[in-house]
Amino acid sequence: MRSLVTRVSVAVLAGLVLLTGCSTGDDAVAQGGTFEFVAPGGQTDIFYDPPENRGRPGALAGPLLTDPAKTISLDDFAGQVVVINVWGQWCGPCRAEISQLEKVYTETRDQGVAFLGLNVRDNNREAAVDFVTDRKVTFPSIYDPAMRTMIAFGGKYPTTVIPSTVVLDRQHRVAAVFLRELLAEDLESLLARLVAETAEPAGAESQGPVR
Repeated sequence: MRSLVTRVSVAVLAGLVLLTGCSTGDDAVAQGGTFEFVAPGGQTDIFYDPPENRGRPGALAGPLLTDPAKTISLDDFAGQVVVINVWGQWCGPCRAEISQLEKVYTETRDQGVAFLGLNVRDNNREAAVDFVTDRKVTFPSIYDPAMRTMIAFGGKYPTTVIPSTVVLDRQHRVAAVFLRELLAEDLESLLARLVAETAEPAGAESQGPVR
């Protein structure tokens, strides 16, 4: 891992790097909405606390993977904790973690937790559909082969890091970012804590993340 020299230089490098396979996280900076993503020292697990210091990402909406005539949006999950997983059927670690994510989804969906996939770099939509069908994935995904939706959501969020997962609290502020393959245990305690958090009054302003 290279050290963080400056946020600007890393952001430029992140924009220049284009990988054709799975990759791991380097230092990165991203801006989307009021959320500023920073991974100092190449961290792969980043948590944003306390809640009032969390930022909001950009808009997230796009065609449903399994039915592109329908649009799915983050707004469809108002008041819920949301786990957003960026994946591609071509990515080995994505294949390994998807059953773990489905396990946590089935455990928590009745507790006010939603999961939303963001399928990227899959120009063959049917291959991606087969991926979720064969693995009995029951949470929805947005089909985003060109990564336009991902960029709108995360600004300069590191698009070369796949799989990655963003966890939003009930106000859809960024509570955690994982730039790696996940196990169920990586999410379970975090989601329990976020579900238990008391929601702030509507209109409360975020101050941005703690670094």
